[in-house]
Parts: sequence; structure tokens; C-alpha cells
Amino acid sequence: MKKKIAIIWGTAFAVSAIAVIATAQHRFRYHDEIEARPLRLVPATVDPGTSRSTIKESKSKLRLSANGIPDHLVGQFPNRGNPHQISKQKVKLSIPTTPTSAGAVTRLHMGWNFGVSLNGVVFDPLAAEFWQGNPQSGWSYNTLGGAIALGLDANYAHVQPNGKYHYHGIPSGLVELLDWSPTRHSPLIGYAADGFPIYAMTGVVNGQVTELTSSYRLKSGSRPGGNAPTGRYDGTFNEDYSYVQGHGTLDHCNGAFTVSTEYPDGTYAYFLTKDYPVVPRCFTGTPDPSFRFGRR
Repeated sequence: MKKKIAIIWGTAFAVSAIAVIATAQHRFRYHDEIEARPLRLVPATVDPGTSRSTIKESKSKLRLSANGIPDHLVGQFPNRGNPHQISKQKVKLSIPTTPTSAGAVTRLHMGWNFGVSLNGVVFDPLAAEFWQGNPQSGWSYNTLGGAIALGLDANYAHVQPNGKYHYHGIPSGLVELLDWSPTRHSPLIGYAADGFPIYAMTGVVNGQVTELTSSYRLKSGSRPGGNAPTGRYDGTFNEDYSYVQGHGTLDHCNGAFTVSTEYPDGTYAYFLTKDYPVVPRCFTGTPDPSFRFGRR
């Protein structure tokens, strides 16, 4: 298969309990689902075409240019949960070459990509799906929670209305291409918007290969109800989880210090994890504005 690259974000098309409400600037679908369900991933059997991705280094930036087509097989698009077709994009991103801690965490917001893979496909873990279609409700649907059918393929990716393919979870096809192994430090997967590297699951800590784990866990009990959803905290919503320092090996942004082939002296890095949040939801450094794709 020819080398390829990709990008995506999310638009759900679940028929049940969906209506459209209008706000001054945006339109959001109405949802009242309150139970997590197993994901039904679309098998990755389709060659999306030729991928083009280049990275050039300048004095202070890595300049990534790509066509938005991934270098691995993808699911069938359109599909029942996602009505969009993958199409080429003009991907141009600037990545700081010497990232530093900003001294405070920057939360990932809608309209920003968290990072980009080496093949040019972005990591965009958030979805514009909210309790009762209200982005002010304080309850946002977890893309990987399964309550809403989003048509994700086996790479935990799908397509925006503009044809942009993107990752919401661990990009299985890319990880396989990069020869990831649980007995070795993860290969470099990509870069976050603040310039720190992204790895998948395994790193070297205190000289040992270790599976790095999330420090988020489900809250106990049930949601408050009233103007908020009812039901137990089960992973339907991002707000079903809370960060508990020391629960896992990673910090609030799914990051840790590691020593890798690319950084033999060690570096702070982000890790994709098997458990929530899978893709980090905040930055330790300062994200480059080229990763913003929402309203400006």
C-alpha cells in the first residue's frame, strides 16, 4: 500500500434521540443518552490513497506539511455512524523544537487539535456532542464511551464534514506500522501542539520499560440529575471521570519524564493510554496557534 496520512474530528449521526438546536453561532444535536455502550468499530479494510507528509526543521520550529491522508488502512466512509468521505486536506502545522513547561496547565478546548502524528493525521479527542445539545450544560460526551454512534473505525478515527480524518484514540494501524512492542519503549508517534513528543503506552522510567497508565478514574455513585444527566458514572461523559494523583503513573496531562531513542538525555512526553483519557486533554507547555482549527 502506498504511504499515506490523515486527519479527523467527529460528527455523530445516531438516529435515536437526536434533534438539532440552534445557538447564535453553532448548531448542536440534541442527545439524552446516559449509558455507555461497547464501541462498534468499523473494520479498517480500505486503502485511503497516497499519503504525503513532510517535516522540515527551522531554527525554532518543525514545519509539518501533509495532505490529510493516512498511511494505513481505514474504515469504510461514509458509514452508518459517520456520513462523510475522507478527502485531501492542506495540513500545515508549526511545532516548537525546544518546548518548555509553561508553569501552568493549559486545558484542551474545542477547536484545537491536541497534536499530530508523524503521518500528518491530527489527534482531536473532543467531540461537539453535549447533554441535551447544550454546550453550556457542563456535560460533554466521551467520544470513546459508545453512548453515541460516531462511526469510528478500527483506528479510533472518523471524518469531519469537510473530509478531515482524525484520531480520537490510539491509532492502531499507525502503531502497528511503527512496530510498537510492549517490551520496548514506544516508537515516536507524533508531537503535541506545544512541541513535546507523543508516545504510545510504554516508556522507560528509572531504567525500566514500563506501561504508563492514566491517573483518571470513574467517579463513584451517580450523576446529580435535575438539569444534569442521571445514571451512574460509567464513562458516557468526560465529566464522569476525575483525576486522582498517584492513581496511575502519569500526570494530569497524561505525561511523564522518559528516556527514548529520540531523547537519550530524557524529556517530558505525553503518552496515549489504554484507559481514559487515552489522548491527553491538556498541555504542559504552550500550544502553537497553528493547531487551532475552530473559530478565531
